[in-house]
Amino acid sequence: MRKLAAIFFDIDDTLYSTSEFARRARANSVDAMIAAGLRTDRGTALAELDEVIAEFSSNYGNHFDKLLIRLPEEATKGLNPAMLVASAVVAYHETKSRELAAYPDAVELLKDLQRIGLIVGVITAGPAIKQAEKIVRLHIGRHLSPNAIFISDQIGISKPNPKLYLRACQSVGVQPSEAMYVGDNPPNDVDPPQSIGMIAVLNRRSGKYIAVAGRTRPDYEISSFVQLRAILRSDFDLAV
Repeated sequence: MRKLAAIFFDIDDTLYSTSEFARRARANSVDAMIAAGLRTDRGTALAELDEVIAEFSSNYGNHFDKLLIRLPEEATKGLNPAMLVASAVVAYHETKSRELAAYPDAVELLKDLQRIGLIVGVITAGPAIKQAEKIVRLHIGRHLSPNAIFISDQIGISKPNPKLYLRACQSVGVQPSEAMYVGDNPPNDVDPPQSIGMIAVLNRRSGKYIAVAGRTRPDYEISSFVQLRAILRSDFDLAV
């Protein structure tokens, strides 16, 4: 049996379906702008919004402003663009409040890992407050070891730099060979942790990287946390 002292998880498209949530939230935002007077159809606006996000990244703070200036002038003529943007932002955040939730089998596994005394954490890339907000909204913070939350923006090292994973292991006092990482993006979540000796688990459950391949094969590949639970029992003798 292999020894396991810590398990780290990615957040996006690992503990919850980021891609599916974002699709619904953006659609609701566009609907809110149209209800506020924007003269366009939903499909056109969503297609343009997708382009904005692809060009400026998902962490850019002014997606809806950019969307409005890219639409034909008649789409916003006579309207206050700030009101349109505010309508979109409110709709997006209301969708967060109603619908942002972790996978139920992920929550149950986190609870059980905490119960048996493993170090349970996250290693995630992105702005610190944005990623921390996800942890809070997903209601998983209570199941994580407080000293095992690593956000690239706070550390100054981001994926795919293996130093991010090494820093996490060093900070919680475990050898990389006794730590596991679970993520959805092979070049970011499999290749780097494996390069320092961590156990890498590829989550093929959902998301835009579901068909992407990395340079190395993951130690394990799963599509649910029920499968991960079985692996932890059979290969690591953990009572989960």
